Amino acid sequence: MFSMNSWHIPDGFRFAGIHCGLRAAEPGRRDLALIVSDRPASAAAVFTQNRVAAAPVRVSRERVPRADARGIVVCSSNANACTGAQGIADARQMAALTATELGCAEEQVLVASTGVIGRMLPMQVFETGIPAAANVLSATQSSADDASQAILTTDTVKKVSSRSISIGGRTVRLLGFAKGAAMIGPNMATMLAFLMTDAAVAPNDLQSALKRGVDRSFNCISVEGHMSTNDSVFLLANGAGTPLTGEALAEFAAAVQGVCKDLAKAIAADAEGSTHLITIEVEGSRNDAEAHRIAKTVAESALVKTAFYGADPNWGRFVSAAGYAGVPFEEEQLTVWLGDIELYRNGAPMPIDLPTVSAFIKQHRDLTLRYRFTLGTGSCTFWTCDLTEEYIRLNSEYTT
Repeated sequence: MFSMNSWHIPDGFRFAGIHCGLRAAEPGRRDLALIVSDRPASAAAVFTQNRVAAAPVRVSRERVPRADARGIVVCSSNANACTGAQGIADARQMAALTATELGCAEEQVLVASTGVIGRMLPMQVFETGIPAAANVLSATQSSADDASQAILTTDTVKKVSSRSISIGGRTVRLLGFAKGAAMIGPNMATMLAFLMTDAAVAPNDLQSALKRGVDRSFNCISVEGHMSTNDSVFLLANGAGTPLTGEALAEFAAAVQGVCKDLAKAIAADAEGSTHLITIEVEGSRNDAEAHRIAKTVAESALVKTAFYGADPNWGRFVSAAGYAGVPFEEEQLTVWLGDIELYRNGAPMPIDLPTVSAFIKQHRDLTLRYRFTLGTGSCTFWTCDLTEEYIRLNSEYTT
């Protein structure tokens, strides 16, 4: 993760984040963001796989990949999900209002929303809000910071990552920010993420780079396994000149994956009510898909998550969760560590001091649970959190 001072703003992008009236007025709280490229940009996106997809997902999905995107309009506090034909029309109108301000076609604008499901958008707030946001668009770090804050809902912190790298003799900047703290489950894990770069990348190559990055990041986090209706990750590339190819394109794709991983970990760390960020590393499985299945199963076990919250050294939960993941193995083919503490070796318990393990959990917010199999070369790194009373309180009172 990077501090505000290390943000690298890509050339040719402007940002705005304002309060337009979707949410109750609170000091410093915003609810509408614009991300604008001053020149046509390649656009790629990955969306939720939930069959119940929000209106902005359905509209934006029709518009990518493309070579001439101009911007993204985002609102928070209202998901515009499960809102029928009117919701689709409203999402299109958000894009149209933005397009009017930018002087471009409606189809060149993408749209995203996050918040409560099943409520119609009060469109009058956008009729004044979008022009107001367009009027304060700026390429400054302060404006980018405003936009990153405007997309948040129950998040307690902004989630930002950036890179400045040299590719083919020129400096390329990559900036990403995201929101997400609950209703987080792979495919994707409610979250939104926006990446912008001044690299020149062809739309199909941009889509491939984003998909690879998402598979190793946002599809490797889970808070409670609940797949959202609104999950979206966007990537805009507005660089001029010959598009990246070969090794240069591979370097760019690696940078995209790095930013995605930073943002994904930040989402898991900011999970509602959490007291621990838990990294699950699986190695030695037959293939990466089996490693991912095991890691995801462990990450979504309520018993594993509550054990970490209570600093309960009940490592039998860690082992048994791997055993019901649907991946065949023998007990003798598995060894498990918590940090540097070996809990279970080749199917047998290790002589550990349980109070010491409990103290280790209490003393470390960031913990790593590692599974080593003797089956092959597959691997996966996955991030999750513990499950607390505060998570239950927050989500039982979310709309009341």
